[in-house]
Amino acid sequence: MHDLKLKFPYITQQARYIDYILLGLGSMIFIACFYQLKLVMEETAHWETRIDRLEQQQQHKKTPRTAVARITQETQKELNQAKEVLQQINLPWEALFDSLEYAVNKEIALLSVQPNVANRAIRVAGEARNLVALTDFVEAIEREEVFENAYVINYKVKQENPHRPIAFSLITTWID
Repeated sequence: MHDLKLKFPYITQQARYIDYILLGLGSMIFIACFYQLKLVMEETAHWETRIDRLEQQQQHKKTPRTAVARITQETQKELNQAKEVLQQINLPWEALFDSLEYAVNKEIALLSVQPNVANRAIRVAGEARNLVALTDFVEAIEREEVFENAYVINYKVKQENPHRPIAFSLITTWID
C-alpha cells in the first residue's frame, strides 16, 4: 500500500489572510440571511393577524332576520335614527384603522380621522415630511383593499417650521 501525502497549510503560508476574509464573508452572508428570514417571518405574522381579523369581521356581519310589524310615522322616524346610529357603530372600524396604520410610514403623522357614514367617506388630516412622502401615502391608501378613490383635498407647506413639513387633508371612500 502507498503512503498518502497530504499538504496542509502551514504557518508560513503566503495567502493566510484569505482564510480570514472568506470566514468574514461567510459570516456576513449568514447574518444577512438570518435578518431576511426575520423580516419575512414578521411580515407573515402581520398578514396572518390581519386575515384573522377580517375573518372575524365577516362572521360578525351575519345578522338574524326579524318579522316585519306595522310601523307608524313616529316609529319610522325613530327607526331611521336608530339605523343611523347603528351604521356608525357597525362601521368596520378595526379594518379601517388597521389599513390606515399599515399605510402610514415614518414620514407621515396623522392628526385626525373623520368618518362620514352617509357618504362612506373618511377625511384624514396630517403632516408629511415632504411631497414624495405624501404621494407615497396616498398611493399606499389606494393599494389597501378597504379604501378606494383617495385624493388630496388640500395641502400647505409650513414655512415657519425649519423642516418645512406639508400639512395635508385627504379624502377616501371605504368598501365593505
